[in-house]
Amino acid sequence: MAVEPVPDAPAATVDIPDGRALVVADVHAGIEAGLRREGVELASEADQRREALLSLVAETDPDRLLVLGDLGHAIGTPQRDEREELGYLVSAITDRIPLTLVKGNHDGEIESLLSDREDVTITDGSGVRLGTVGFAHGHTWPAPDVLAAETVCIGHEHPVVRLEDEVGGRRKERVWLRGAIDPDPFEDHYGDGNQTDDTLGQIGGELVVFPAFNDLSGGTWINVEGQSFLAPFLPEGLADGTAYLLDGTRLGPYDQI
Repeated sequence: MAVEPVPDAPAATVDIPDGRALVVADVHAGIEAGLRREGVELASEADQRREALLSLVAETDPDRLLVLGDLGHAIGTPQRDEREELGYLVSAITDRIPLTLVKGNHDGEIESLLSDREDVTITDGSGVRLGTVGFAHGHTWPAPDVLAAETVCIGHEHPVVRLEDEVGGRRKERVWLRGAIDPDPFEDHYGDGNQTDDTLGQIGGELVVFPAFNDLSGGTWINVEGQSFLAPFLPEGLADGTAYLLDGTRLGPYDQI
């Protein structure tokens, strides 16, 4: 399996040409400051987020941390609290391993903080392909070369399910979504649908939608009526998608949960 989820964690390890990457999505550093501006008062969990990431680095011993977008939370210029959290977080990570960030829609001006840091690589939102695996955030259409990889990893969606017990109790659980890529919507977007482009003709690997690392960031309810996906290519681009809990429990086809 190209993408190996870390048991009981919203993270996975992936083999890439220069070693092995620990991959997470949607850290949303500084989210409490953003929620505070919306009238929601929450104590900062910056220290817990940093320690959770460092613990995963220690557990999995990767050669690189790769973040599938939304390392920060502010869509525009990060403010003081977020800048401080990002500074401590990135320093703590890069003291150990390099960091690659595939930009998300909440990382608009993050270069102002990170572009001069050693061991930090920032790619644009269309993603990057490293060997047989493509990485993108998911808020926009991944590049054709990324889509032509054997496995494509995205974030952005924050997929969650609502589970109910026998007495009517409900809980929210983050989930992974995995399934084959349906090439049709991508060919329609990039080409004329006749696969005249060699790269477009190679689309058809596996799509892995990562759960959000930050559980405060909300999510797409995949089994609640009336909810819709955020990515412009979902759900059409995911064929026969299966949902899995963080502990590895297979829930079955996501649209039948």
